[in-house]
Formats: sequence, C-alpha cells, structure tokens
Amino acid sequence: MNCTAALHQIEIAVETIIQIIGTLAEEDIQKRPTADKHSIGELLEHLAVICEADRRIAQEATQAEMEEFYTGVSYKTLASIKAGLLTNFKALKNEYLTLTEVELKQETTSYWGVTYTRYEWLLEILAHIYHHRGQLHAMLVHCYHHDPNILLFE
Repeated sequence: MNCTAALHQIEIAVETIIQIIGTLAEEDIQKRPTADKHSIGELLEHLAVICEADRRIAQEATQAEMEEFYTGVSYKTLASIKAGLLTNFKALKNEYLTLTEVELKQETTSYWGVTYTRYEWLLEILAHIYHHRGQLHAMLVHCYHHDPNILLFE
C-alpha cells in the first residue's frame, strides 16, 4: 500500500482550505447559517483538528482520551486555524510515511467499535476532510454568496 497518493489528496484539501481561509475576514468566523449548527469558525476549527483527531482514533485512543484532546484544542482565529491545519497534517504525514506494509494492514478499533486497517483509517481521514471542506464551501457560496473562486481539485 502506498500512502503517498492518499496523503497528497489530503494535502490538496488542506491547501485549498487555507486558500478559502485567505478569502475570509475574522468576523466571518462568527457567521452561523443555521441556528443549531456549526458556525463557519466552528467548522474551520473542526477541519483543523481532523488530521490529528482521526490519527489518534486510528491509534485506538479511548473516548476519555479524545474528550481530553478536544477540550484542549482551541483555534479561534483564522491564523490559528491555518497553523493547526498545517501542524496536524504534518504529524499525520510524518506518521504514515514511516509505517510499514504490515503496520498499514494492521487493524485498529475506534472507541465506538469500528475496525479498519490503518490504511483504511487514512482513507477515512481523506473522506472526512473532503466532506467538511465541501460543507464549508457550500455554506459560503449558498448562505453568504461568498464564492472563494478557487479550484477544489487538481
């Protein structure tokens, strides 16, 4: 299994999210298109932690460990969100590039009972970040008429 291609696709998502952030003003992070759903800032904060949070889940972190992790995360500005995206992607990439074929095929189980190989967890991270990037783009375009005018795919 070659992780390079999947990591490249995650990197594209991270880079395009950073480009989208570059089109926003700090006050945009307070916008909440639906009253009981995430604000733009909360969605961006979630995007910033996906690589690290899902990496920990793939390492079989317990629910208590994940709750502790989430309470310690705070990305409240556009600059901190960008930094978090880059730092957390780098940690994910560094870990996955060191895994052997045997380690990539090793199954791990999330605290809620889902079992995947480490490679499948990487694909889940890819899908997760692309899903929320799409939500962000749709929120901006359809709720705020703010088209960031960037290519989302190569």
